[in-house]
Amino acid sequence: MTTILAKQNASEVVVYADLQVTTNRKFLHEEMTKVTQRGQYLLAGSGLSSYCDVFQHIWTPPTPTATDKKDLYHFMIAKVIPSLKKCFKENDLKVESDKDDETRFAFLIVVGGQVFDIAEDFAVTIDKDGIFGVGSGSSFAIGALKAGASMERAMQIAHELDPYTSAEFQVYYG
Repeated sequence: MTTILAKQNASEVVVYADLQVTTNRKFLHEEMTKVTQRGQYLLAGSGLSSYCDVFQHIWTPPTPTATDKKDLYHFMIAKVIPSLKKCFKENDLKVESDKDDETRFAFLIVVGGQVFDIAEDFAVTIDKDGIFGVGSGSSFAIGALKAGASMERAMQIAHELDPYTSAEFQVYYG
């Protein structure tokens, strides 16, 4: 899977992501990033590669208006999620929940200085502490961060404890 960790504060958002892609074997390549910049957005994806590829490279996120920027949480639910679902359908990806399937995806979307966690049922959540993580190693990284580790050390701990997280990280600011 992966480890993506984001920390939001009053002045910026910092996102760390490992580089390992695991399918039938491990792949590491700097072009296979888990975070992409699309206009005003940082898009971070974990889970099945097909969902992440469409999310990060095919989907065109809607541009928030001045009114949307006043309530980005509402904007995410009312405009962003319907747009993402439509793109998934157009690219033959399932958007309905199926309890028997493995987790298909978990995303972090950064827009307007805010981080939003998007679950595979398209639920939009935000955290008052400004700490977010997705992927198989994210619980380790979040725990380390909440215990006082730096972002880099938290990612290193995720690498040490999660076999699907590499020790090579990329850093993004949003």
